[in-house]
Amino acid sequence: MKKRQLVKKLKQSLEVSPIVYLNGMRQSGKSTLVLSLIESGQIDAEYITFDNPTQMYAAASAPDAFLRAMKKSVVIDEVQLVPEIFRVLKTLVDDMRFENKGKVSGKYLLTGSANIMGLPKMSDPLVGRMVPITLYPFSGSEIIGSEGKFIDNLFEKKFQKNREMDIDILDVMRKATFPEISGQHYDTREIWFNGYLTTLLQRDVRALAQLEKIAIIPQLFKVLASRVGNLINESEIGRELQLNSVTTKTYRNILKLMFLVFDIEPWSRNLGKRLVKSPKGYIGDTLLMCHLLGIHLETLPVVDSKLFGHVLENFVATELKKLLSFSDKRLDLYHFRTQDGKEVDFVIEKPSGEVAGIEVKASESLKTDDFKGLRILKAEVGKKFCAGVILYRGKDVVAFEEDLYAVPLSALWS
Repeated sequence: MKKRQLVKKLKQSLEVSPIVYLNGMRQSGKSTLVLSLIESGQIDAEYITFDNPTQMYAAASAPDAFLRAMKKSVVIDEVQLVPEIFRVLKTLVDDMRFENKGKVSGKYLLTGSANIMGLPKMSDPLVGRMVPITLYPFSGSEIIGSEGKFIDNLFEKKFQKNREMDIDILDVMRKATFPEISGQHYDTREIWFNGYLTTLLQRDVRALAQLEKIAIIPQLFKVLASRVGNLINESEIGRELQLNSVTTKTYRNILKLMFLVFDIEPWSRNLGKRLVKSPKGYIGDTLLMCHLLGIHLETLPVVDSKLFGHVLENFVATELKKLLSFSDKRLDLYHFRTQDGKEVDFVIEKPSGEVAGIEVKASESLKTDDFKGLRILKAEVGKKFCAGVILYRGKDVVAFEEDLYAVPLSALWS
C-alpha cells in the first residue's frame, strides 16, 4: 500500500474535532486508508459502511438509536447515503460536549464521495463540529515516495537536480490516478472507467439530486473535458447541450459536489482592477479526462502536441490540488488573467499576501517571451512576489531573470 500523505493531517484533525469528514472522489482510496489505520492500531474505532444495505436501512429508519448503540469511536463509510444521520450527529456531539465540558474529539470519522459542504441541508447541522478533509487519487509524490515539498520549494526558490527528476512525466501521469488502475495499461483503464462512470450515473448522481435530464450528464462531462483550462461560460456550454445556463450550472455543480470537476477562481490583488472574474474549469483526474475524450495518453505527445498541452495543464492542476490538500499551511490556488488576455495558469497565495506564479508548457525548451504573463503578475504583486516558474518538459533548472525560472515538471514530485 502506498503511503498516503494525508494521514498526518487526518490524525491531527481527529485530535481536535469531534467529527472529521474524509471526502473525495469515489475510488480515491478513502475506505482503504481508514481500514489500514484501524488495522494498524493508529485509530481505535468501529467500522461500518452504508455500502452495506442492512446497515444503511437500519441507520435511515432509526438514526438516533443506530448511533447511540455505538459506545466507542466509529468510522462511517459513504455517510452521504443516509442524510438523516447528520442532525442526529449534531445532537449527540452537543450532548457529549455538555457532559465533558466541551472536550470531545475523534468520536466520528465519516467518509463520503460527495462534498456535503455544498449541500446546506447536510452540512449546516455540523458547522463548528466537523473538519472536512479531501483525499484525492494518488499524487506524483506519493507514487515516487517523496515528501511532496514542491510548494515550499517554490516560495523558497529551492530548485535542485535530483534522481526523481529523471522519471518520465508520462509514467507518472499513468500512475498518479485512482489506486485501482494506477500504472495499468490503456485497455484496462478503458474497461475500468466505463464501469466507474456507469456506477456514478446510476447510483451516486441519483443519490444527490433528482435530475430531470440525468442522461445529459455524460455529455456534459465530455464537454467540460474538452474545455479544460478555459474560462467557465455556462451559456456557451448550455448551447452545446441545448440546455439553459441555469440548468447547466445546476448539473455542473453536481459534478463538482462529486469532485469530478473543479474550478480555480481568478486572482486579483485589487478588486477594482479590470481582471477577468470567471473561474477556469478542470477535470478531477487526468486519466479520466483522457477517457472522456477518447485520448490515448501514451501516444498523445506525438499525435497531437497541442491537445497534450491541455492534458498536461489539467495534470498540473490536479497535482497542485493534491499538494495543497495535505499541506499544513493555509494556501489558496487561483489563476491570473487580464482583460486583454495576458495570463498565468496558476497562482498560489499565502495569507500574508505572498504570491507565486506557475505556468505550464509542454515544450522541452523555453524562450524569454514565454515569461510575459509571469512578468505582468510580478509587476501587479510587487514586493510580495516570491517566484514565478514555468514547468516544462526539459531537464534543467534555468534562472531567466530575477525570481523567474524554468523548472522541470518533475519538480512537482521530486
